[in-house]
Amino acid sequence: MSGTVRLPGVGAYRLRGGAGFARPSGPATSRVAYAAAHVVADPAAENVPGAPAAVDWESTLAFRRHLWSYGLGVAEAMDTAQRGMGLDHPATRELIRRSAAEARAVGGRIVAGVATDQLPPGPATLPDIRRAYAEQLAATVDAGARAVLMCSRHLAAAARGPDDYLRVYGEVLAEADEPVVLHWLGDMFDPALAGYWGSTDLDEATETVLHLIKDHQRRIDGIKVSLLDAGREVALRRRLPAGVRLYTGDDFHYPELIRGDEQGHSDALLGVFAAIAPAAAAALTALDRGDLAAYDAAFAPTLPLARHLFAAPTWHYKTGIVFLAWLAGHQEHFTMVAGQQAGRSPAYLARLLVLADAAGLLPDAEAAAARARAFFTVAGVAQ
Repeated sequence: MSGTVRLPGVGAYRLRGGAGFARPSGPATSRVAYAAAHVVADPAAENVPGAPAAVDWESTLAFRRHLWSYGLGVAEAMDTAQRGMGLDHPATRELIRRSAAEARAVGGRIVAGVATDQLPPGPATLPDIRRAYAEQLAATVDAGARAVLMCSRHLAAAARGPDDYLRVYGEVLAEADEPVVLHWLGDMFDPALAGYWGSTDLDEATETVLHLIKDHQRRIDGIKVSLLDAGREVALRRRLPAGVRLYTGDDFHYPELIRGDEQGHSDALLGVFAAIAPAAAAALTALDRGDLAAYDAAFAPTLPLARHLFAAPTWHYKTGIVFLAWLAGHQEHFTMVAGQQAGRSPAYLARLLVLADAAGLLPDAEAAAARARAFFTVAGVAQ
């Protein structure tokens, strides 16, 4: 059958296709929601490990228009875009410039990552790190995007304790002309960030983060937290000063965190939203009108998908994001910068396909099956 594919560990599987989620009339009003977007590689270029990133700009921007069409904001040049895993600084700078211009053209919301990755690998001094942050902050704001101060591998290696983090961030925030989003990415996403904020004890690290936010509250819009620990996120959220948002980056527990409780809720800045944009838009639209049953129904099938997508080693989730974008018709190939399409096994991707289909996220079953058959044939699974 045309919509059938043979999958490793599964056998013959017939795709059912998309659920037909309606596009909303605009962004959600009860929550702020950003999808962290991937980049589409140029499949004809030398996108191999260690080579400069070659990006297919039109397909990359088309995917952002897809996200905006579902009322989601775009979180640009974050780890989903392979920041630190193949997307080099020149490509990052161009990505932010192009995406911010596209956001202006379509009226889309955008934030963009600010880091220190223009510095060479290896040791860096704290003044060097501060200057690198400040340089990227200025370029991002000039491009027209709100800045997300991403965690810095250089700072994680150079800092000798919480005071070094407070000093560097404090000096960078002093140069911010408008509020920025802080960023706390757990070491499950990037092992080089272990001990960020000056301690491997997350309770101590939380106190440092709160100290920073309280000292610079008027320059901070919110903080994105990606620790995959719902209880810890809620506890931090309840201690934030009034007006400072908690943007959940928890791809395991986002439905309950965004829904919230009697004491508040999390907004969203999520990599998984790039894969589930139609379902996420449906859930947020339902939340706007107070229909919690519809909210839960839209998100529930996406949760098994998200937990598989971000399974250990979590930092390779980008491979699954791109595989799903290909199957869903958002790009014409399964190639990634730095050759990262090799980051997940055929068995893992087979399970991902089944979960995405169950969630109604593959709009054209026959087209997705044809692409899947091509991939799994090359992987050694006879069709």
